Amino acid sequence: MLKVKICGITTMEDATLAASLGADFVGFNFYKDSPRKVSVKNAQDMIAKLPPFVTTVGIFVDEDPAMVVKTAKKCALKYIQLHGNETPEQCKEIAQLSSLPVIKAFRISDETSLGALAQYAESVSYFLLDACKEGEPGGTGEVFNWDLAIKAKEHNKPLFLAGGLTPENVREAVKKVQPFAVDTASGVERLPRRKDYDK
Repeated sequence: MLKVKICGITTMEDATLAASLGADFVGFNFYKDSPRKVSVKNAQDMIAKLPPFVTTVGIFVDEDPAMVVKTAKKCALKYIQLHGNETPEQCKEIAQLSSLPVIKAFRISDETSLGALAQYAESVSYFLLDACKEGEPGGTGEVFNWDLAIKAKEHNKPLFLAGGLTPENVREAVKKVQPFAVDTASGVERLPRRKDYDK
């Protein structure tokens, strides 16, 4: 059964709506340069009020492993997503110290981008594929070549498909790639920090 992840949650209203509409995962971005960044305190408050069936994910970019684990414990996160240049060793350390599943994100531009995936197969629980845009770790609203996502499935790792997914193209993406989950942030926004409830 396909899972849905709504990322870049910044308000309780958006978190509650995502949960009530059936999102399996909601993502809270702790990256300091993200337009969707939330503080640990805000995330803590929102997560405490969410129903237990919603899986909360914390997004980190090149953060110190000890800080990732500390934040995860403070916020009672259920998953950790690493969206930077974290090494396989760092991913493994974070997974072991937190005892949480780790999603490793990869920015995909062409087939050579897939070369790194094999190095992480033993270190993380999931792969997430996103579009590659210079200087942007994610949430760009851009789509990449889904044929590369199909190729990535050869690693037999559950796959989150991200990168410019919107109500207009998500059905086609699911049909073509058949990922474990789809992941959207900007594709369901009306403003960078506010979700569009119709979308």
